[in-house]
Amino acid sequence: MLHTIKSEELGPLGGPMTQAVQACVHCGFCLSACPTYQEFGQEMDSPRGRIVLMKQVLEGTLPASAAQPHIDRCLGCLACEPACPSGVSYRDLISPFRAKMETERKFSRTPGEKLRRWLAAKTIPYPARFRLALAGAKIGRALGWLVPAVLRPMLALAPGAVPPSVKLSTVNPARGERRARVALLAGCAQQVLDPDINVATIDVLTRNGVEVIVPEAQGCCGGLAWHTGDLSAAQAFARRNLAAFPADIDAIVTNAAGCGSAMHEYHLILRGTADEVRAEAMRHRVVDVSVFLARLGLREKPVGWSGGRAIAYQDACHLVNGQGVRSEPRALLRAISGVELKELANAHLCCGSAGTYNLDQPETASSLGAQKAQAVIATGAADVASGNIGCLTQLQAHLKNLGSPVRVRHTMQVLRDGYEGRI
Repeated sequence: MLHTIKSEELGPLGGPMTQAVQACVHCGFCLSACPTYQEFGQEMDSPRGRIVLMKQVLEGTLPASAAQPHIDRCLGCLACEPACPSGVSYRDLISPFRAKMETERKFSRTPGEKLRRWLAAKTIPYPARFRLALAGAKIGRALGWLVPAVLRPMLALAPGAVPPSVKLSTVNPARGERRARVALLAGCAQQVLDPDINVATIDVLTRNGVEVIVPEAQGCCGGLAWHTGDLSAAQAFARRNLAAFPADIDAIVTNAAGCGSAMHEYHLILRGTADEVRAEAMRHRVVDVSVFLARLGLREKPVGWSGGRAIAYQDACHLVNGQGVRSEPRALLRAISGVELKELANAHLCCGSAGTYNLDQPETASSLGAQKAQAVIATGAADVASGNIGCLTQLQAHLKNLGSPVRVRHTMQVLRDGYEGRI
């Protein structure tokens, strides 16, 4: 426990942080689940080690600069939570701690790192800006070595081509008898990198009797800001969505694991503010699209493909660890006629995307991405499905690097194509 400081002295997020620290008994069950511990083999790069470091910083017995490299290396994948027999809520510590350190300027950044973080924060959460930035990346790649080294990871990850933008209808009526009415979080990066995911999601939902509302006033979920410690930006995004989503719906549906997980943490992001109660109520209405469909039940079985198709499934960390969603997407994929579902080796290990992690920690992210791509190839599947745009982008890049023809698809895209019998 925190011996030299009271939780209330740490601010609104002090309570959750203190509880997480006190719950850890340092048993070490988290070590085998932690991707960065597997990568570096150092205690300080494990959840157990980081908890000790954060405790010491909060107590004032360790300078923040000593802990910073190890805190920065944390993916925030939350694989430690299901592995923990003591029920440590690591999410209640890592993001609040980062927010405290960044707000109080305890973590130091080089000018180049500050510029990269600023560019990411000012572009990725805003689809129009992000699309423009990706167009500019072509110029950056042409400049080659003239681009500062700190910005090269951004150029390396930018896709060579961006799909045309898609304007989603505000109201998408259910086909046939209406069984439910939901509001969809369209996401920010996803709208630019693969807008067809939202198109497929709406298609599958409406086909199954669900009316889908896409609130025009919505914005980024705030996850990117929250996980990098930008509390004020995360709060602004959360408040915007609190105001944007209507009350007369059955659920707020998400199709990006990171977004859903972030919205489930709105009560933490807005803790101690006038919006905390509303945030607590809203997070209980947020549900991943796979869970919503599994609970509702598919109205008809997708026809699938003649001759069958092997499809691998990759667990997005913020779906399986952040939201406890494991069986539902698998059940939906198995509902498609002829599908043989393949599981990945070391499925619990993160793919290395983790929001902006592959910009801030490119070498570690690349290593994890290559391992995940190799695990996909080893299944012999023709396609790999997942439920998060970051994972999909990471898998696509590393499968391409390995010369693999495996197609990368969102679970809803596979389901939509299964209904239509197209490959």
